[in-house]
Amino acid sequence: MADEYRRQGFELERRIFELDIKCSSLRAEKQDDDYLQNASAILDKLKSYYRHGGESGNLSKVLQDYTQVILDITFYEENKLVDQEFPEDCSPFKIQQLLQDLTEPEVLAGRLAPAQEVQSVLGLELLECLYWRRGAVLYMYCHTLHQRKQWIKKNKDTFLKCIQEGVRYLMRMLQVRNSVKLNDGVVLHDPATASFLSEGIFSDTHLLTMMYIGEMCFWAVKYEDCSADTMDRKEDRLQFRDIGTQILNKYVLACEGPLQGQGWNTENAKEILSILQ
Repeated sequence: MADEYRRQGFELERRIFELDIKCSSLRAEKQDDDYLQNASAILDKLKSYYRHGGESGNLSKVLQDYTQVILDITFYEENKLVDQEFPEDCSPFKIQQLLQDLTEPEVLAGRLAPAQEVQSVLGLELLECLYWRRGAVLYMYCHTLHQRKQWIKKNKDTFLKCIQEGVRYLMRMLQVRNSVKLNDGVVLHDPATASFLSEGIFSDTHLLTMMYIGEMCFWAVKYEDCSADTMDRKEDRLQFRDIGTQILNKYVLACEGPLQGQGWNTENAKEILSILQ
């Protein structure tokens, strides 16, 4: 077990130095990028830590810093894909690489600290962000593909799989923090805050996640009936209509209730709901 732990520790150290090389290469493209600059600064700190014989007692902090590096570097790469409008020839490979990179911190945390929950090692915010980023890049990819009608005609099943994977990640993001139960000794004097927390809405990103899920569910419902493998693997598919309806109803209630007048638009959500219902 000790040998396995050391091996995994060496793997993390190796990845840190590999990421440093990658970050330096990307900074050659855009030296003044804030995210790459931040990643580079954290990598310098991590390299120094290992050069001075880093202690295992700092594992959680090292993994958190490593996760932030992953988030910063992949954000730069993701923005390049968005700016290029997801080129058809290379986007599938690059997206899978992004998803793999954004999954790695969670995998490493599980391997290196098997006695602890991943969320206690990485922290709730970083774990949420890892799920959010995976779901968001698939949302943006599907949003682009949705406008390529000819591509979808030839690749409906691929499109639906991307939607399903994206919805799963975004739903996991919403589930990272357990909704606050108002009868658990929690005293909240602001009814709006109490309503948000009880529904699992902790930030603007949570609201945006709900809208993303609703849109993706709408795209899935629109195309899944025409998919060749719908009947073969129907049991594996998410219930997109039910999920979209439930999530968007929550979104509309929040935006037209406690958040009324705060700039959140419900027009698109209501239009999708009228179709899903």
